[in-house]
Amino acid sequence: MSQEVLKKLIIEKVYRNGSVMVEEDEIIAEERIDFYLNGIKLLSVMGIAQDQDAHIVGFLMSEGVISNVDDIHSLRISDKGLSVYIDATVNEANIQNLFKEKTLTTGCCVGVTGNVEDKIVKDFNRSTVSYGVEMLFDEVDRFYGSSALFRQSGCVHKARLVLKHGEAIEAEDVGRHNAIDKVIGKARLSRADTQDAFLIVSGRLSMEMVVKCVMHGIPLVISKAAPTRLGIKTAQLHGVTLIGFAREGKMNLYTHSSRVETAHTVVKTDSVPSTLKEVCCAAS
Repeated sequence: MSQEVLKKLIIEKVYRNGSVMVEEDEIIAEERIDFYLNGIKLLSVMGIAQDQDAHIVGFLMSEGVISNVDDIHSLRISDKGLSVYIDATVNEANIQNLFKEKTLTTGCCVGVTGNVEDKIVKDFNRSTVSYGVEMLFDEVDRFYGSSALFRQSGCVHKARLVLKHGEAIEAEDVGRHNAIDKVIGKARLSRADTQDAFLIVSGRLSMEMVVKCVMHGIPLVISKAAPTRLGIKTAQLHGVTLIGFAREGKMNLYTHSSRVETAHTVVKTDSVPSTLKEVCCAAS
């Protein structure tokens, strides 16, 4: 039996005028989930006990430990959902890199990024795909409109991988890294065609978030939140189109803006680089 994702709790809601209302609230049940690789405990992550099989696959592929879903021999989740066991052909060097030098990331939960340095991130995304700006805004609207777990709890991050024919794969977790690993794992396990897919996420766009896009050949990532300086630098160096502050009818393009088809672009001053533009959606 898997763990319940939401737990009910009686709380006191206090208002500014001093009044208090007792009511029932729904709280996310965060759990420690153990990952086992080839019979050996690899690490523990804090997250939601949901899509655990996709989580371990997405994590290991993001770290370069597993190269292809065909390398997986077996995959199972314990009855209580708190342990995940995977047997696979692995890249031993990248397993060692996971533990030789860990970087504590800016994300929630475990935030292990042992392989985000130049050891495995050498790719440059040369995709010439382009996306209509109206379509991007429509997908952002769908992203926020379909998050039932967030509406219930207000306590999760979400990732949505939009495939080239309009289908989408979604995942949620308390950690933004976890949400991306889960959505990638779902795509790999279902053998979805991810060529020219783009990613929408709920959290800030830091370096390690962009690296996950690089590792999986995702040419464009969008968030309503802000990017970090290293996130922008990583996206520029590796050919990823980075879009932040996608909300209220506008979005900021930070890198490789040629992939976004726009009717109007406004460069704020002559000193602003061409990779830093604000794109406004003109009312039709």
